[in-house]
Amino acid sequence: MKTTKNDDKQEMKALIDENFVFAAKQYQYLMKNTPKDSLPKTFKNNKNINSDAYWWCSGFYPGTLFYIYEYTKDPSILAAANQKLTVLEPVKYFTQNHDLGFMMYCSFGNAYRLDNKQEYKDVILQSAKSLATRYRPDAKVIQSWEISEGALRQKGFVGPVIIDNMMNLEMLEWASLNSNDKSFANIARTHSNTTIKNHFRPDYSSYHVLDYDLTNGDVRKKVTAQGAADESAWSRGQGWALYGYIMMYRFTKDPAYLKQAKGIAQFILNHPNLPADKIPYWDFDAKEIPNALRDVSAASIFASALLELGQYTTGAEKEKYVSSAKTMIKSMSSDKYRAKLGTNGGYLLMHSVGSIPHNNEIDVPLTYADYYFAEALLRYKQWYL
Repeated sequence: MKTTKNDDKQEMKALIDENFVFAAKQYQYLMKNTPKDSLPKTFKNNKNINSDAYWWCSGFYPGTLFYIYEYTKDPSILAAANQKLTVLEPVKYFTQNHDLGFMMYCSFGNAYRLDNKQEYKDVILQSAKSLATRYRPDAKVIQSWEISEGALRQKGFVGPVIIDNMMNLEMLEWASLNSNDKSFANIARTHSNTTIKNHFRPDYSSYHVLDYDLTNGDVRKKVTAQGAADESAWSRGQGWALYGYIMMYRFTKDPAYLKQAKGIAQFILNHPNLPADKIPYWDFDAKEIPNALRDVSAASIFASALLELGQYTTGAEKEKYVSSAKTMIKSMSSDKYRAKLGTNGGYLLMHSVGSIPHNNEIDVPLTYADYYFAEALLRYKQWYL
C-alpha cells in the first residue's frame, strides 16, 4: 500500500513526539547524575563523567534542556537548565580558546530565544567580546588555541585554526544584530572567507587543523588532530563545516556561503563510504571501514544542518537534503543508536566518538550528539510538518 505525504508527516510527528517524551524522562536520570556545580561530559564504564564550566562542551547540556523544555514545557527541565546558567555565567570573560560560542551561545542563546531577559543578552554580548579577542587581524582568522599548550608547541605550531571555529561565529553574528557593534560580524565574515580559501580541498572536504603564520596569514601546515590522517575527511569536522556555512548564509545571504554549504553537503551525501542508514563512520577514510566505529555526533550535526540547508533550496535538491536528514533522524531514533530509558547515564544517544587518535571518548554518549539531535527534531517539526 502506497503511503501519502500526509501519512509520512503523521509518522514523523509521532516520532518527534515520542523522542521528546523519552528525552524528558531520560534527562531526569542525567539531572540526578550531575552535581550542581558541574556539567555532564560523557558516560563510560557505568560511570557518569562531568566537567567544570570551562570544558568546551559545557553549554550543550543546558542547551539540550532548553530544547526539551521548549517542546514539553516540563518545569523541572527548565529549572535544571536555569541552574546550569548560574554555573556557566563566569565563562563570559573566558578568552583562552575559540569555543566560547559552543559554551555560551548554545546555553544562553537558547535561554534568550525562549525568554528574552536583558541579563541573558548581556551575558552573550560579553561572551562575544571575549571571543573577539582571539581574532588575529594580520592573518584574518580567529586563533583556536594558545600555542603555550605542550602538544602544539612540540609540533611547532604558531597559529592553530580548526574547522570547528566556524560554529562559534554564530554568536558573533548574533552580537552584531543585537548591538551597534558591527565588528563582530566583520570578524565572523573575514574568518569565514579565509577558511573557504584555505581549509578545503577541491572536493569540498575539509582539513581539520591549519597552522597560520599570524603575521601575514600564510598557511604553514595542514594536519589533523582527531581524524584518521592529515588528508582524511574527519566526519565531525565535515559536520562543523556544513553547519557553519549554512549558518553564515542565514545571517549574510552571501551566495558564496550557500555554494560552500552545498558543496560540503554533496561531499557527505554522495560519499561511497556513507552507510545506508546515513550514520557516518568516525572518519570517511577510516582504515577499518566497514568495521570502523560510527559517530552519532557527526550524524546529529549533519541532520540539523541539512534541514536548514533545505530552507534555502528548492525542488529535487531540497528533497535530497531533507530526506537524508529524515533518514538520519529515523536511524538515530532506533534501538541501534538511541538508549533505553534509564540506561546510558541518562544520555539520549549512544555510539559517539570524541577522538580516536587521543584514545579519548570512544564509542560513548556525548553532550553535543544529544544537543544537535534535539535541535534537528525541533527543526523538522517547525519547518517540515
